[in-house]
Amino acid sequence: MRGILKFPPDPAMKKSDRIEAFVENLGPSAGERADLDRHYLGYFQCFNEGLYYEAHDVLEHLWLKEKDTGNPDADFFKGLIQLAGAFVHLKKQYERPDHPKDGRRLRPATRLFRLAIGNLTPYGPHHLALDVPALVAFCEAKIAAIAGSEFAVNPWHPDRKPSLSLLPP
Repeated sequence: MRGILKFPPDPAMKKSDRIEAFVENLGPSAGERADLDRHYLGYFQCFNEGLYYEAHDVLEHLWLKEKDTGNPDADFFKGLIQLAGAFVHLKKQYERPDHPKDGRRLRPATRLFRLAIGNLTPYGPHHLALDVPALVAFCEAKIAAIAGSEFAVNPWHPDRKPSLSLLPP
C-alpha cells in the first residue's frame, strides 16, 4: 500500500471516477488475488485501516454496478456495506460522544449490524474467500456489547480497530 488511503481530491472529478482512481492506486493487499474484484479487495484494505466510509464507498461502487444485473453477490456486497456503515457510526460516536447527533449513533450502528447479518448469512459458510459465520458472530458480538450496555458503551476504539481477513486461496 502507498501511504494513507485517500480518494483523489479533485472536486472536478465525478465520485465514481474518483473511486476508480482510488482503487487503481491501491497497493497490493494481503495475498492480492486475481480471482477477486479490486473493489472487493479495496473494501478490506480500507476497513482494516479504519477507513469505514471509504470501505463503504469502494464496495458500494461495485454494488451499484452489479445490483441490477442479477448478480447473485449483490446482497452479499450490501451486507458488507452495511457492516462498514455500522463502523462509521461507532467511529463517529467515539470521536464526538457529546455531539447532539454523533453521540446517538449506537442504536443506528446496531440496526446496521442486524441488516448486515441478514444479508450475509445466506452466503455461508464461505463466500468470496470470507468466513461468513465468523463475520456474523463478530456482528452479533458487537450488538451484544452495545445492547448489553443499554446503548451506553461503544465497543470501538482506535487502538483496537477490527481487522477482516480473507481465507487463503
